Amino acid sequence: MTANDKLILALPNGRILREVMPLLRRAGIEPEAEFDDPETRKLQFTTSDPGLDIIRARSFDVATFVAFGAAHMGVAGNDVLMEFDYAEIYAPLDLAIGKCRISVAEPVELAGRDDPRTWSHVRVATKYPNVTRQHFAARGVQAECIKLNGAVELAPALGLCRRIVDLVSSGATLKANGLVEVEHIADITSRFIVNRAALKTRHAEVSPWVNRVAEVARAA
Repeated sequence: MTANDKLILALPNGRILREVMPLLRRAGIEPEAEFDDPETRKLQFTTSDPGLDIIRARSFDVATFVAFGAAHMGVAGNDVLMEFDYAEIYAPLDLAIGKCRISVAEPVELAGRDDPRTWSHVRVATKYPNVTRQHFAARGVQAECIKLNGAVELAPALGLCRRIVDLVSSGATLKANGLVEVEHIADITSRFIVNRAALKTRHAEVSPWVNRVAEVARAA
């Protein structure tokens, strides 16, 4: 089997990677030793299955790799899936990991005298402009989104805008930056995703992995 014949599984770096690997290992996916080396610069790894490689990428890029067929399968939070809404991605499994939420937050001192129900226009810093616009449009609120890729919590303190939309887990980062949640947009978990074309053209190879991961996820 050549490298071009292998199935590619795309995984996000960070917290989700730590949570998903026990599931994948129970499903029979054991990456090469270098995968667990924190100093490695390598991004593609062989596994115990000669027909399957793993790649590691940023969470947003995982969805892009799978949508465009560069990877056949992957793991992505439904925050990413909501933001991009790729028609080419099939998300059959909720892995029930990476639990968090997308919320609107603002400075504590503003929240004490602010009522989100009265908003008609908001200026928001976020990694999720599409999710944000859709959320506010459903309420008839016009959202001006400033796209940031990180450090979103700094935006109010630096005068960029008064409100943000971001992922929230414990709320500790918001608290440390003087912010508080004022609206809940969606609960988030991570999903096992598949490229729709690959599921059709390589069904005999892809489908068994979907079934294996589904089995261990149910048993978790």
